Amino acid sequence: MKPVAIFRHARTEGAGFLSDFLTESGIPWKLYKVDEADSIPDSASIFSGLVFMGGPMSVNDDLPWIPHVLDLIRDAVGKDIPVLGHCLGGQLMAKALGGQVSRNPSKEIGWGRVEVIGDADRWFGGLATFEAFHWHGETFSIPEGADRLLSSRWCENQAFSIGPHLGLQCHVEMNSEMVRSWCETGAAEIREHLGESVQSGEAMQQDLDARISQLNRVARRIYGAWLEGLESQDRLA
Repeated sequence: MKPVAIFRHARTEGAGFLSDFLTESGIPWKLYKVDEADSIPDSASIFSGLVFMGGPMSVNDDLPWIPHVLDLIRDAVGKDIPVLGHCLGGQLMAKALGGQVSRNPSKEIGWGRVEVIGDADRWFGGLATFEAFHWHGETFSIPEGADRLLSSRWCENQAFSIGPHLGLQCHVEMNSEMVRSWCETGAAEIREHLGESVQSGEAMQQDLDARISQLNRVARRIYGAWLEGLESQDRLA
């Protein structure tokens, strides 16, 4: 099988549980450190799938790598190579597919429940709701032809899918180390916006191992469904 390409846009926002899941599943993967100026591939054809992680920047920022990433996403979608996006990654997908990314009515930081919308059993296995991790100030619109899958109290559009491609606003890739690191590096942002939609670092780390364990179970279901698209694409290769 061709490797899965994982694109990291910030040092602290790596693949987390996803990398563990891919390794456990015997799926080869390659990490591209965009934050360290790794070159963006010209074509998606050398990969079985593309994954885009989070980051503190906006997809609307004038950054030299963003147009290349948008082109790569469109190339993958055009070739039915599955794409998966987390937070910034989901926003990149939305923009590449004709959606808009704009400021969310409020920042959403910390643990919060998301509701499954409509017929989304393929991705969530019958779940009606689950507790996800959030850290964003912007949101995406749902691209034309895509299905809205998740919603939360503070953000209407939390996920969309189109064929084998899945864009998430929330974070399902988290592990305990990542949560602790983000609370440390994002302490000033937390203090500035602390309120109903922004939890304190202490609240985010309460019962952390149990929360991560539950989130990993949900992520395992989501990632397993996404892998089915890789396997289908691989059989056609």
